[in-house]
Amino acid sequence: METQLPTQRSFRDVLGRFTTGVVLVTAQTEVGFAGMAANSFTSVSLAPPLIALCAAHNSTTWPAIRAAGGFAVTILREDHEEVCRTFATRGADRFAGRDWVRTPAGHPLLADGLGWLDCTIEQIHPAGDHELVIARAAEWSTTDAGDTASGGPLVFHSGRYARLAS
Repeated sequence: METQLPTQRSFRDVLGRFTTGVVLVTAQTEVGFAGMAANSFTSVSLAPPLIALCAAHNSTTWPAIRAAGGFAVTILREDHEEVCRTFATRGADRFAGRDWVRTPAGHPLLADGLGWLDCTIEQIHPAGDHELVIARAAEWSTTDAGDTASGGPLVFHSGRYARLAS
């Protein structure tokens, strides 16, 4: 076993070996729709229904979502790589050219995601160069796109998007 020097890049490389799913985090804000892609997303608790995600301090989108007090999460399909890249690009017109529906709280959802959650922010904790966000899911559903015939989830591994094997 070879040890690397403890640099930020080597830390990122090691963490990149952990495969994650990818979601969109979107909100209706005072100035319109805001959204970002996230792969630091996980379930926390079933009772109560809690999720967690991390938002970078240098995000230009997260402050508007945080101020809204809640957001929607769309679980992305394997054919959503392009939309994910768009939502990860600063200054991109993220909501153009796609079909959006609204959660009961009014947040935008990608109509053909695998599933969705409508969340309210419960806690925010400082965590290095990110904020750790704990949110309560108020409503959620799988979608017709979530059946196995529609494809699997979009996953991220070692700095690249990937697909699960059949």
